[in-house]
Amino acid sequence: MNITLRQISYFLAIAETSSVSGAAASLGISQSAITESLKVLEDQTGAKLFERHSKGVTLTYQGHVFVRHARRIMTSVADAGRALNNRPEAINGVLNLGVTSLVSGYMLADLLARFRKVFSNITVRVFEEERSHIEHLLVNGELHIALMLISNLGNQQALGYEALVRSPNRLWLSPDHPLLKNETIGIRDLAGEPLIQLTIDEMAETSQRWWRQANLRPTLELKTSSVEAARSLVATGAGIAILPDLLYRPWSLEGDRLEARAVHDLTATLDVGIAWRKGSPLGEPARIFLDLAREQRPGKNRFMG
Repeated sequence: MNITLRQISYFLAIAETSSVSGAAASLGISQSAITESLKVLEDQTGAKLFERHSKGVTLTYQGHVFVRHARRIMTSVADAGRALNNRPEAINGVLNLGVTSLVSGYMLADLLARFRKVFSNITVRVFEEERSHIEHLLVNGELHIALMLISNLGNQQALGYEALVRSPNRLWLSPDHPLLKNETIGIRDLAGEPLIQLTIDEMAETSQRWWRQANLRPTLELKTSSVEAARSLVATGAGIAILPDLLYRPWSLEGDRLEARAVHDLTATLDVGIAWRKGSPLGEPARIFLDLAREQRPGKNRFMG
């Protein structure tokens, strides 16, 4: 098996855009080149990496496994180039890093492991707190930088930020749910459905705001702070959930499948990014961490404030 970096790059572009045409547009190459590369890759691996459907593609179980390895390969290549052009072992210092709980579970581990591997002489201290307290610590100078949800960032006058991921919120439901037969789904279609509500990182408050804006009252089945519990409950038909794609995986820990569909009148996104105190220059450890986070972010949707 001789998989090339070009094949991996094309595969990741398809995974991040959920379509061959989107991948071709983002890379500036023809769709036929993307299609042929994917065909060869699936032949080489002996695995079906995507399910094809009329609106694009979705990752299979094997595809989800491969995408994690593929991202590690691409970041390792970037790290190798950095090691040749610089001397990361000569950089030292301390980085006080804040994280919110949802981000620490889904984005921190790989990024932190990569940072510590390349910049082994920088001491990283991680503090997991609620968003409001992280903002307080940043403003007071007790944290150098934070990897956090910025969708509800409160003190934008005092804090600068850069979004790394803008994750659409979609409807999660069991594979046999009647709503899967609908061509489109709106939030009014969901008012009578039993709702599994995630409570961590202000997600319950965010969900309640959507329902208020639609002048609807949800049928609340259960509140939980566990993403895995929400996934399992939806997969077994206990209810529906509206959650960001960042958290989506099409199977539960027990192996039960679940589906995700767009809600056409719900445009809000969950935004994850880096925040820091305005007016204070970032130290070298913080600047390096920000650069690595930019490289590792999936997709290309990034904005600053």
